Amino acid sequence: MLKVGITGQKGFVGTHLYNTLGLFSTEFERIEFQKHFFDTEATLDAFVAQCDVIVHLAAMNRHEDPEVIYTTNVNLVQKLVASLKRTHSKAHVLLSSSSQEERDNLYGKSKKEGRELLSQWAQESGATFTGMVIPNVFGPFGQPFYNSVVATFSHQIANGETPQIQVDGDLKLIYVGELVQEIVQKIREAKNEPLYTVAHTAEAKVSEILGLLQNYKTQYQDNGEIPEIQNTFELNLFNTYRCYMDIKNHFPVLFTQHTDPRGSFVEVIRLGIGGQVSFSTTVPGITRGNHYHTRKIERFAVIKGKALIQLRKIGTDEVLDFYLDGDQPAYVDMPIWYTHNIKNIGEDVLYTNFWINEPYNPEDADTYFENV
Repeated sequence: MLKVGITGQKGFVGTHLYNTLGLFSTEFERIEFQKHFFDTEATLDAFVAQCDVIVHLAAMNRHEDPEVIYTTNVNLVQKLVASLKRTHSKAHVLLSSSSQEERDNLYGKSKKEGRELLSQWAQESGATFTGMVIPNVFGPFGQPFYNSVVATFSHQIANGETPQIQVDGDLKLIYVGELVQEIVQKIREAKNEPLYTVAHTAEAKVSEILGLLQNYKTQYQDNGEIPEIQNTFELNLFNTYRCYMDIKNHFPVLFTQHTDPRGSFVEVIRLGIGGQVSFSTTVPGITRGNHYHTRKIERFAVIKGKALIQLRKIGTDEVLDFYLDGDQPAYVDMPIWYTHNIKNIGEDVLYTNFWINEPYNPEDADTYFENV
């Protein structure tokens, strides 16, 4: 089993990589990293000495003074190299560099110099090094005004603000989940590649991205309709946008109920894509679920009985509780990377409709079990 440590474990890409490695618990053991490990040689050496693989993601992306970015990033690599030498490490080191290497700015310069420093260490020590030059990364839980324009626009739109386009450039993009797959593959290959350019998986103008996100606000956030998804990029962008909504206060969403002497009618979901609709009954006291998805869009709609739906973001402790009652039919949507369940807390049978955007495939279920 490979022991893998991630500098920048709590960062945007680091969090996704750490959580994904956890899905392969028989293949990888995750070595915990804390930001303060870089503060002293002893703590950094203790971390480095444990690792068969080190993915160096720790870096500064933005600061008012570009010199601070440059100095910080180069200094982090220098500290890592020094620790690798002190511990006589033969770890496979992977570095996340940036396509900004090609541009004349201090951030790009810092990433290129860091990659060259680690490449030189690997040559001298006979170790393995993978220097990954990465395009613009977007995805859930990125920090607005820091990680990407997608994070910034999603945060602003979801919170009723109006984004401004500074330059309507053409962006070469990769979804964080796709990047993590690349990193995992490179860990498995364990080849010496001082310069490996990660291909972008999508290309779009800033204005095109803004238009799609604004449509998600209108269709989904305001009206509860799942928008038409044309391709994988749009699915990833939609799932990214959903994670910037105020989930605590948005759900549960009450349905519009039409009642006459015959009974009642409720439209459960209106969608621009297909998927699978299912129905369940649950006896009192029983809990269903306790799993999460990394790409699927899913809706739980309670139409009769009393239910407690719980959500918890993977890697965190906060549990969100939503109480639903069939007397006021409502739904809760499941964000990706949130483990979730539903429990019958009433005295009668609970009736629930479930919708998910793709039919169940046992060979690619995208369903990972973890208690809320």
